[in-house]
Amino acid sequence: MQAIEFKNVSFSYGDGESRKEVLKDFSLTIKKGSFVALLGRNGSGKSTCAKLINGLLVPTSGTVTVFGMDTKEKGNLFEIRKRAGMVFQNPDNQQIASIVEDDVAFGPENIGVPRKEIKERIDYALLVTGTEEFRHSEVARLSGGQKQRVAIAGAIALLPDILILDESTSMLDPKGRREVMDVIRTLNREKQITVIDITHYMDEAVEADEVCVMDNGVIVAQGAPNEVFAQRDLIRKSGLELPVSAKIAEMLKSAGLPLQGEILTKEELSEKLCELLRKN
Repeated sequence: MQAIEFKNVSFSYGDGESRKEVLKDFSLTIKKGSFVALLGRNGSGKSTCAKLINGLLVPTSGTVTVFGMDTKEKGNLFEIRKRAGMVFQNPDNQQIASIVEDDVAFGPENIGVPRKEIKERIDYALLVTGTEEFRHSEVARLSGGQKQRVAIAGAIALLPDILILDESTSMLDPKGRREVMDVIRTLNREKQITVIDITHYMDEAVEADEVCVMDNGVIVAQGAPNEVFAQRDLIRKSGLELPVSAKIAEMLKSAGLPLQGEILTKEELSEKLCELLRKN
């Protein structure tokens, strides 16, 4: 089943001489329950795609549908936003209430979740994002990383069918980023939540089901992570880097080490190195 479909979508900001076309005849289908990493340099159109899914923007031409609902139809927006939760790069952009617990509760309350279930969702969301200790704290007094965790908790509490992460781990340290992404992947696997992860962290992208690389408003590469990252010249031309383990493997191969196959993760690199040691 299709969760999201972009069909020949174009989108521009501004008018006249200031008009800037961001998406150009853009088409993309995302299946329900999939985990898709959307990559590209700044200005490539990634965040615009996210806002088009959520109905915050509407296409200049073409259509965007979410579970068959056209985002141009105002009557669909409540249901679309109920089913497609979004976490922005700047957590201040989605702070609603002054207290953490109230902020996380806002989404479920707004869509009419029963009060008992709201409490259960808050408890779960705070637990998995490591923000229980801030439950009664003022959001404004939290650090940037803590605010970002709270924003993610608010989206998780909605239990949406689609979760859009727009650079939403950018303020977290590597450990925090790993913990949050582990939660997101668990939700994807166990609850079949469709995840669109817009990120500059290639090590996040390698664990997605599918990677889409955007440049100048179009998709220039799409496929499984090993297929996309094998196109090294295209990756670099698109303003991206290889995952850390892939870069290390590339340097080792250049130095003469006979590493076979496409290596993207530290686990794959470790396994290949152990194989070489056993042979020697």
